[in-house]
Amino acid sequence: MIDRIHLKIMAAIDRHGSLTAAAESLYLTQSALSHTMKKLEQQTGVTLWHKEGRQLRFTQAGEYLLQQALRLSPQLERVDQVLKEFADGDRGTLRIGMECHPCYIWLLTVVNPFLKAWPNIDVDVKQRFKFGGMAALFQHDIDLLVTPDPLLKKGVEFIPVFDYEQVLVLSTNHPLTKKAYVTPKDLSQETLYTYPVETERLDIFKDFLLPANTSPLRHKTLEATEIMLEMVAAERGVATLPLWLVQTYQDSLPITYQKLGKSGLKKQIYLGMRSNEDRSFTSAFIQMARASVESEGSST
Repeated sequence: MIDRIHLKIMAAIDRHGSLTAAAESLYLTQSALSHTMKKLEQQTGVTLWHKEGRQLRFTQAGEYLLQQALRLSPQLERVDQVLKEFADGDRGTLRIGMECHPCYIWLLTVVNPFLKAWPNIDVDVKQRFKFGGMAALFQHDIDLLVTPDPLLKKGVEFIPVFDYEQVLVLSTNHPLTKKAYVTPKDLSQETLYTYPVETERLDIFKDFLLPANTSPLRHKTLEATEIMLEMVAAERGVATLPLWLVQTYQDSLPITYQKLGKSGLKKQIYLGMRSNEDRSFTSAFIQMARASVESEGSST
């Protein structure tokens, strides 16, 4: 009863906002689109939308079908793509999801040699997910997930890539530079800059501040690492970033860092992939990612 064209039409209407624009995007006439959906309404006995002037409003049934279209369409498109890659012989795109904002810089060091080694494979990187990174992996929106917080679930495996330490970034004139390490209480009078990630997923909160029942005086979010570090250098606040990333900026900005707690805040980066897939170029990327870290470690 439900055909793929129905899902495409619902998604196109949601994306473009009108029947006319949706029809044009699908290379259909508006009458053909309307006829297709009217026939579905007759078959199912439900109304999918109401027209109010030029506006279109989905019914509850329409909203349900739309959500299913948004969920299923990427998976069906992925099926098409994988079959085509089988036919072409390992041609396609490696889609990487990022749940580690500062890891983007590290990722670039792996992408370049990977593209040279696999000339028929493109790379796409996604940092925003409608339902989270794990959902994107399960729904085949991405092939690899870069994350410091793996969720161990059936059907997904996580490979550790490298260890790092999360540190507090300060201006070189900040009073906290005189301490041996920073305590949660030390941040209670600070403006803390972080990436725009849910608080419960930020290491500085879930692993440092919240267990001590402490919060910063102010919490502000910034998307760009460079701007965040400029704000810290200008003594507008503090931030938390991986130590290896902070060290790459220390020569160009008046910033330094402090340990978070006496033992430091140790983390690890993982690459997650679907365990039931045999994709040679995905495995190759993981091997190259681990090798790049091992090579860097042996040269320092």
